[in-house]
Amino acid sequence: MSEEIRTSAEIHEASALPCARVVHADANAPRTAELEPLPEGIAGTPYAEKSPAQWAYERLILYIKNFESQLDSEHEVAMGFTGGDARVLRIEGIGYFDPDIVTFYGRDDEGTRTQLIQHVTQLNVMLCALAKAPEEEAPRRIGFRLAADLEKP
Repeated sequence: MSEEIRTSAEIHEASALPCARVVHADANAPRTAELEPLPEGIAGTPYAEKSPAQWAYERLILYIKNFESQLDSEHEVAMGFTGGDARVLRIEGIGYFDPDIVTFYGRDDEGTRTQLIQHVTQLNVMLCALAKAPEEEAPRRIGFRLAADLEKP
């Protein structure tokens, strides 16, 4: 039992904040999304008031942005599929449709336009680094664009 005394306002505020935790074997591992403070655009609405799709969408953006922050200038974020025909999708956009659908837009490693529509209860995403498209001068950083969009009213 904790000896900490909290006011009812502090308890109410804490109940609106999500819990996140991470432990790495390497004490010098790069910072991960769980260790970063939530941007105001996300923290401004208690997660209990968000649909499962919106809450999954917002957290995916944080993970993607964090993953991209650790990439060199020759790589972009992509996601791998699981299942029968395992493929990779270069992430060009993400959306959600309340209450429970998350959508990924992009191209596969052969350049074919691809869209994945997934129910939040089936959501699992493997982020991977894919060499930037040869026709692009600089890698595209979709995570940073998505995170900036979260800050808009």
